Parts: sequence; structure tokens; C-alpha cells
Amino acid sequence: MIDLIIGYALPFVAVLTVLVFVHELGHYLVARWCGVAVETFSIGFGREIYGWNDSRGTRWRVSILPFGGYVKFAGDQGPASTPDRAAPADDPDNFHNKRLWQRAAVVVAGPAANFLFAIFIFAALFISLGQPQTPARVDTVLPDSAAAQAGLQPGDLIVAADGETVDDFGDIRRIVAVNLDRELDLAVERDGEVVHFVLRPEVVEIDDGFGRTSRVGRIGITAVAQSEYRSLGPLEAVGEAVERTWETTTATLSAVGDMFIGERSVQELRGPLGIAHLSGEVAQFGIVSLVNFAAFISISLGLINLFPIPMLDGGHLLFYAVEAVRGRPLGEATQEIGYRIGLGLVVGLMLLATMNDVVQFGLADFVTGLFS
Repeated sequence: MIDLIIGYALPFVAVLTVLVFVHELGHYLVARWCGVAVETFSIGFGREIYGWNDSRGTRWRVSILPFGGYVKFAGDQGPASTPDRAAPADDPDNFHNKRLWQRAAVVVAGPAANFLFAIFIFAALFISLGQPQTPARVDTVLPDSAAAQAGLQPGDLIVAADGETVDDFGDIRRIVAVNLDRELDLAVERDGEVVHFVLRPEVVEIDDGFGRTSRVGRIGITAVAQSEYRSLGPLEAVGEAVERTWETTTATLSAVGDMFIGERSVQELRGPLGIAHLSGEVAQFGIVSLVNFAAFISISLGLINLFPIPMLDGGHLLFYAVEAVRGRPLGEATQEIGYRIGLGLVVGLMLLATMNDVVQFGLADFVTGLFS
């Protein structure tokens, strides 16, 4: 039990706590800049286990359930930032009395902080350790693979895929992995000329090494060399970090889109247990791997919060967009219905992801066995 706590629970709680703090700090800082009074800054939900009040009257607290957090503004009824109808309508510190652009800025600041934090992590790793690079030159072509059928040969240098520039083998691996059973146009440099090949990646199921299978695209080539680390200066590192963050974001959106159209299974979704397990496994490879993993989770956290679902930041932004078009906010009853629908969607998604974890780790059989 002690090994499980130290090896899995602690890395998971540490990563999640940092990312939640960054997210909520984004909300907090922009709210203060816009003149909004902040009543509570909480890491976690439920009963407070430690807290203090600052000079501005904000209650900073750590709560018993470490699965998220919130910032409660003046005029909020609760953590979901629904308006408190009993609050004074003329209170200048009230969040809901601020201009539309100010409220939107406060809401978007949380996800933005997660994206900026990921960029900071990637840039710091590139500056301190260098950027790993593997030339996108083909070493071997597997027989009967999509690459072999298209005509790729050892020694070919892939320079672009579907119009996207390929700088190293990691780029082509990423592009191919998310394109399930779709045709790809590869630009290949061969004997000083650029030749185009059209191929369709084969969809295969792989084990990610942590007990979870997923469907990815494969074309059947291997790289010609191992990764090398290229030293980057601060400006170049930031540019590469922005590009890495963008690539991760688009790849995540592509995977989510594939789930909606049925090309990926929703069983690939991870819940708290799955992420905790993955955090522990990644931590075994060292602090650098765990920090890199935190950057990817930070991007996911920022992206998920931008989904247009009431209860999430994206849901608030959706309401503000409607308000901007209508010239006035949605009615109280309509917003309440939206929040209820959003709550149902969020809880349903969490239950689905948690059930995936339960099935994956065999917990259902374990619990059943206790009573048999």
C-alpha cells in the first residue's frame, strides 16, 4: 500500500495540484486586474483541510478532494460561477456586473494559463536538455506495408505530409498516428528531387506500455538513426515550444473528433485512476519525464475546459457569445437548464472514463470476488 501511495498517488496528486493551481491562478490574476473581488481560491473540493485569509479578504484553501479546484468571485452563488441573484446589483466588485469583455477575459484566462504553462515547460526542457531530433529519413520499409505498396524506399527523406512540413521522424509519426484509414500525401526527397506518394495508413491496436490499448495509424517504416539533441537558444526554444503545444492540441482535437465519428473507441478515455496509473509509470523514468508528462496534461486540461459545455469555461464563453449577439444575457431559467445539462454531461463523461479504468485494471472482478 505504501508503495502504491508513493509510486502512483503522490505523482498524480502533485501533477494535478500544480496544474489546477496554474489554471485557477490565471482566473484569479485577470479577475484582480479587472477589479473583481475574489472570495475563495480553492485547490480541491469539499471540506477545507487548510486555509488562510489574505489582506484582500480572499480565502486561500486546500480541500479534501484533490480533483480540481475553483475561484469564487464576488457575486457567485457557488464554485460553478452561477450568479447569486441576492447579490447587490450595483456592487462594482461583483463579477457579473463587469463588462462582457472583462468577464470573458477572466474565464478564458484559466485555460490560457494551462497552455502558457505547457509552453514554459517545453521551452525550459529545450533550453536545458536540447530538442530531440531524428531525421525523417527512411531506414527500412516493412514488406506488404502501406509504405511498400506506395513505393517508398530506404534512404528517402520525408519533407512534408499533407502539406505540413516534416522536420524530424517524430513529426511523421505524429501525423500518421492520428490519421486513421485516411489517405496521406507524402512529399519525399529522392536523388535531389521531390516525389509525391499517396498512401493509406494501416490501423493497428497498440499497447501504450501502461495497460491500455489504442488504435493508431501505421505506414510501415523505421527511422535511419537514433534521436540527437539539438541545443536551442531562448527565443528558438519558445518558438519550438509553441509549435509543440499547437501540435499536441490539434492531435488531441483530432482524436476527440475520431471518437465522435466512431473511428476511435471511447474506451481510450482515461479517468482519475488511469491518469494516476500513468503518472506513476511515467514518474519511474525520472523527474524530466514526469515534467514533460505534466505539460501534456496541462494542454489537455486547458483544452477540455474550452469545450462549449455549461459548467466548464467554454460553456461560460458560449453564454457570453450569445449575450454579445442578443445584446443581453440569457434568461435565468435558460442558464439554469444549460448548467444542469452541462453538469449531466460532465458527470457522465467522468463516469464513462472511470468505468474504463475499472474495466482496464480489473477492479470490477476484484470487487465481485470479495462478495463471492
